[in-house]
Amino acid sequence: MKYDKLVRDNIPEYIREKGGTPVYHVASEVEYWEKLKQKLNEEVQELQADESIEELADLLEVLDAIAEYKGFDRNIIEKVRNEKAQERGRFKDRIILDES
Repeated sequence: MKYDKLVRDNIPEYIREKGGTPVYHVASEVEYWEKLKQKLNEEVQELQADESIEELADLLEVLDAIAEYKGFDRNIIEKVRNEKAQERGRFKDRIILDES
């Protein structure tokens, strides 16, 4: 099968253990960023289709990889997230804006 998609680091070894022969390459900076964005969309779609904790964990893994790639510190991300929550709130009250 042909894939041309970003996979977790241990997948080539997993394929070997199952008797397969993985064909892969290490992405350039440009390709890696493009594949991360594609993987983000893929994981969002999978979470929408299967609302499981496993799919949410996969999505968070991709978000962590994006944060690391972009050089964003997790503590600063959390600080920004909390500041926005203080200013604009969260999504806990289930508010749907119909008009403005």
